[in-house]
This record gives sequence, structure tokens and C-alpha cells, in this order.
Amino acid sequence: MNTIAQIHADIETRVTAIRDGHPDWLCRQGCDGCCRRLAEVPRLTAEEWDWLQEGLAALSPERLLELGQTIAALAGKPSRPIVCPLLDQAESACLIYAHRPIACRTYGFYVQRDLGLYCHDIESCVDAGALADVVWGNHDVIDRRLSALGESRELHEWFAQWQFAPRFRHHAFGWKSDTPLHRIKEALNEIMHITKNKPKKVDDQS
Repeated sequence: MNTIAQIHADIETRVTAIRDGHPDWLCRQGCDGCCRRLAEVPRLTAEEWDWLQEGLAALSPERLLELGQTIAALAGKPSRPIVCPLLDQAESACLIYAHRPIACRTYGFYVQRDLGLYCHDIESCVDAGALADVVWGNHDVIDRRLSALGESRELHEWFAQWQFAPRFRHHAFGWKSDTPLHRIKEALNEIMHITKNKPKKVDDQS
């Protein structure tokens, strides 16, 4: 089975195996080096984007507005490296960690034939003779599985087409949560306000 959930599960199995054998593994909460040095704008498949939206749903409207501006600024940005817009730089933590993309889940635990381990700190450990017992994940396989899910787009492209209305479909924006219900109430209050103040038509024939 090649679904986003199965890919997540397979990655988690590999990551857990590596962590269990190395409790002091460098990739852990508080380490945000990779998030601050992205070589390119994150690319996601449609399934990854759908999953990421679930994480965005938990953010406040104010945070979403700020995030949207940051993501939009990525379009056409020539300078590298890039700081991930989903990183809370003050807390050194991902805003949507449980819904993060595949590339974030494999970083530091998977190796790619032509690109190596990505993480320079871990590569330094390997070069020093450490971590010889680690069975790394194969990122080339992950890439093939992602390709089978369909096309990928840059994060700002997905975000730009994210419309207000679709966020209210069942569970897509936390349908049972306070945020969408609050926005619906605001919309209804606005409609009632406009209706109340709109001049009433009078039937001159009556």
C-alpha cells in the first residue's frame, strides 16, 4: 500500500529504530538547524498538502495571516538558504510538527545516493567513525513512492490556491473546533447587520 499514512508509518519505524539504538541522536526537539538552512523552497505532493492543512487548521487566524505573508514571500526568492516559514523561530519548534512534510520526517535518518545525509553535523559524526552500526533509511525509495502519489508543487503555490470556503468542508479546518464556528458566527452577524440597516422596499400598490 502506498498512501501518505503508510509512508509516514514506514518512516516512523525506521526513525524509531535509529533513535532506540542512539538515545543521544542529534535530531531531536530543540534542534532547528535544518529548518533554518533549507536549500530550496519545500515541495509537497497533493496528499502531503492535504495533511499539512490539518496542522494549519489548529493555528489562530492571526498566525495564519502572518504565515501566509511569509510563505507568499518565498515566491521568486533567489537567495539561499531559506528559513522554513513553518518554523517558530522563537521556540525553535515546528508550528505543525505532527503534520510536517515527508522531507522533514526523513531528515537526519535517511540517506540519498547522490546527496548523502544532508545533515552536516551527522555527516561529521560518520566521517569521525561514529554511527557505523546505523541502518539508514533509503531516501531514493521514498522519492519514488512520493512520485507515485502525483505531482508536487512548492509550498507557496499550494498556499496561494487555498481558498476560504474549502476550509469549512468536514474536518478540513477542524469543523468541530471553535475557530470555524467563530468565523461562521462572525459572517452571520455581518449579514444580519447589513440586512438590518438596508432600506426596506415598500410596495406602492398596497
